Amino acid sequence: MTGPCREHPATSDWRDRAACVGEDPEIFFPLSDLAAPGAEATLARAVCRRCAVLVACRDWALEQGEDDGIWGATTAAQRRAIRRATLEPTLATRRRRHTNSGQDATADG
Repeated sequence: MTGPCREHPATSDWRDRAACVGEDPEIFFPLSDLAAPGAEATLARAVCRRCAVLVACRDWALEQGEDDGIWGATTAAQRRAIRRATLEPTLATRRRRHTNSGQDATADG
């Protein structure tokens, strides 16, 4: 969900091409996160699904940590799950490196 980009009016922005421009903002912010996957979010997600910039919108919401509303046809709960799934492999790699570096140090000493 977005409106025209006013930060840099001379440049084209994905938000200027979003299907939600001109739509009622209320439909993109259901009353609760629990209600979002249901009937309250249906209209917003339908608008998103016909949008040419759906991926850019979803990516922006993920990068910014947007925790309210429907963005790129995803709910806040869905975006949190995507962020967790994206971070888990990174955290697992860090843990392995930390564990391996500790083992290497004890093997040498």
